[in-house]
Amino acid sequence: MAKQLSSWATLSFSTLIQQYITLQSQVVSEVRSVASRISAATPGKFLLLQFSMSQVTQVGETLSNLIAQVNSVIKSIVGNYRGN
Repeated sequence: MAKQLSSWATLSFSTLIQQYITLQSQVVSEVRSVASRISAATPGKFLLLQFSMSQVTQVGETLSNLIAQVNSVIKSIVGNYRGN
């Protein structure tokens, strides 16, 4: 049972960050595409682009918070270990 739980709970920061970089690159590519054809851009395209940019920002903030929380836990564990 414990082995199944640990497999389920495994988290790879490198995979998360790589996926974030890919997502960010896709949004940057879309921004460049719209900027290069500004006369053909529609209000709907701008709204979708704005939504995509806000999603990337939110994912980035979430990753930053997650890393900060893990760092805090590690510092706490190290502090407790040194205290004993």
